[in-house]
Amino acid sequence: MKVHTISRYILQLPLFYLGFVCLVLVGWLYFMKDADVLLLFAQQSKVMITMMFGAFIAGSSPEGSASIAYPVFTLLLNISPSDARNFAFAIQSFGMTAATIFILNKGIKLEWKYITFVALSGIPGLLIGTYYLLPLVIPAVAKLIFVSLWLGFGIVLWVQNKEAVENRLESLPKLGKWDKLALILCGFCGGLISSLFGTGINILSYCFMVGYYRLSEKVATPSSVVIMTIETIVGFFLHSILINDFSAGSQSMLLACIPMVIFFAPLGAWTIQYIPRRRVAQLLSAVLMVQYVGAMWVLRPVGLRLLSSLCLVFISVALFTLLSRNNRYSKVRI
Repeated sequence: MKVHTISRYILQLPLFYLGFVCLVLVGWLYFMKDADVLLLFAQQSKVMITMMFGAFIAGSSPEGSASIAYPVFTLLLNISPSDARNFAFAIQSFGMTAATIFILNKGIKLEWKYITFVALSGIPGLLIGTYYLLPLVIPAVAKLIFVSLWLGFGIVLWVQNKEAVENRLESLPKLGKWDKLALILCGFCGGLISSLFGTGINILSYCFMVGYYRLSEKVATPSSVVIMTIETIVGFFLHSILINDFSAGSQSMLLACIPMVIFFAPLGAWTIQYIPRRRVAQLLSAVLMVQYVGAMWVLRPVGLRLLSSLCLVFISVALFTLLSRNNRYSKVRI
């Protein structure tokens, strides 16, 4: 019975996705033909375990796998922020592309107006952030900014979903010029954040869509996956070809994790279809809170840095609460 169930599921997988998986695996085997695969897996076992969860989260939530990988790599595995960021762009180019192809093939509902404005405006933000913002940021400060910024949204989302179920939109109504400008600004700022951590535009735009536009989490989540896929491919090309700062360590981690993420990211995208909307939001909130607690435990900030982190959390809570209470389409009924 179990074999029959598994075989029936395999037959239901989209052919284009299966073609992508086969192409990636053939390319991976070509690069690994002269390498000791078992030794590579043994050396990168901690990275692979991290990416197993990271890829699943990337497919099932608005957070890219970098939201898991970046804090774990930099805080626990002592991997440099630049290697963690570059690896994030590289591995998401495979995992999130696989998830996006799976989403498109399965016909999972997306919000294309959201995707178009945010994704296109995110590219110049990524370029400007990479060349002008990134050199100014201290790595330890970057880690605190990353976890503090998103904890505020996690708190707001958790509180909202303990209350009565709210009406949510399945798609956006017609956008006015100010709505379009807001989405463009959101995408640009998200691109700046992504240039630092390898992720950011997806969760920032998700926060904006769910908080201000009342878009359903089950529509905003796969839409954010598509947005981050576009952004991460540009980021990977930027660092591996134009800047050429993709290290041997990042390459080793990438080769170890490719076979895993092309399956676990789509698995997350498939699973999200069967989880209630409120559970999706609660899962995301829990991930963000654990992420912050883990960072505080490892970094142990004191003085000005601790105060700055708490202030950023407070500001984040205030901003996302303001967005939620003064949402654009709160009077629209679905």
